[in-house]
Amino acid sequence: MNNSTVKLGFYSALIAFIASVGYDVAQILQLAGYFKFPLDAILIFGFSLLIPIPFILAMLALHYSVSDDKKIWTHAALIFTVMYATYVTLNYVVQLATVIPMTLRGALDEVRILDQTPHSLFWDIDALGYIFMGLATLFAAPVFAKKGLELWTRRFFLANALITPVIALVYFYPTFSITLLLLGSPWMITASGSMLFLALYFNRK
Repeated sequence: MNNSTVKLGFYSALIAFIASVGYDVAQILQLAGYFKFPLDAILIFGFSLLIPIPFILAMLALHYSVSDDKKIWTHAALIFTVMYATYVTLNYVVQLATVIPMTLRGALDEVRILDQTPHSLFWDIDALGYIFMGLATLFAAPVFAKKGLELWTRRFFLANALITPVIALVYFYPTFSITLLLLGSPWMITASGSMLFLALYFNRK
């Protein structure tokens, strides 16, 4: 693995981790009532938008860091990562650039179909994004060794994959509730932890 690959992987994974933690904090403070619209939406969607591109670059660097016999797994993971990034980037740009500004102007009817509310079009798009993110970490997990730091990276990637059915339940269950949302809260740990340990993986290299 050359130095450029290591640096790209480390800094990309680190940025994705910081953005993920930013999202976690914003989401928790919103649920606690500290943030109201539009600040809560701007922070949540803004931090979320900062995750996908660095995550793609980190997974790309991971693909080039493993031996040829493992590249089938990282290649599959990279494909799912691109699918995740495409869905969520589309969603968050629409929410930040269109829905929030038009809502503040009172144009509620015009943006109703674009708003990410439970069981709306962009709610489902967001769900698909995080399902593909879970698949990305599932397919990438086997490339990490079962010892030391790589074992913890492997565990976090698998944990993030295993929480994906719960995330799907939160999104697609017929009746949405805060209790249901809290059921998926371990994702905050598994996703952030995956990105943190991926950064540490590259730092160790």
